[in-house]
Amino acid sequence: TAIMAARFLSSAFCSGPAILLLLIFIVRRLTGFDPGRDAIKTLTTIITYAMCINVFFYLLEVFTAFYSGIPGHQHPLVFLFAGHEGHVSWVTNWMWAAVVMAAASLIILPQWRTGPLLPLALVMLVAASWIDKGLGLLIGGFTPNMFETITEYAPTGREIIVALGVYAVGALVLSLLWKIALGVKRETGHFGD
Repeated sequence: TAIMAARFLSSAFCSGPAILLLLIFIVRRLTGFDPGRDAIKTLTTIITYAMCINVFFYLLEVFTAFYSGIPGHQHPLVFLFAGHEGHVSWVTNWMWAAVVMAAASLIILPQWRTGPLLPLALVMLVAASWIDKGLGLLIGGFTPNMFETITEYAPTGREIIVALGVYAVGALVLSLLWKIALGVKRETGHFGD
């Protein structure tokens, strides 16, 4: 759809800073490095607004699909959330979980955004974005196909291993970069042990 690029940007502006903030919390707990209250407040504000925009864009996409009455736009959404002509997929429960997690992460009040609920909300937000962009686009984009048939898809063991390998390489690079950055901070005396 035409709003897909805007949805990708808004989801990147909410899930990217959410992952960054989760990493900051982990580094703060493990090393004592504190980026400051203002940095965390700024990130939570960016995350909140971007997630509101992301949800708004998704609702626009749903509205457009059902208002237009075009079956090619409606069927993937119906399949993801309710199945298609009696065929319910394993993705349906995940999509509803993404909706619940996105809604729950949005209703956290501003005064709670600095408390212990913030990491939980961030994890839910990242999971909801991952489910929406991963399963929602891949499965929903190809099901039902152009012949109005359903080909059930589930990732193979090889696909799962490749995905885990990509995440492992990313975690390795990230941990090396954090180690270098924390070493520089420690040597310059910006935080103590």
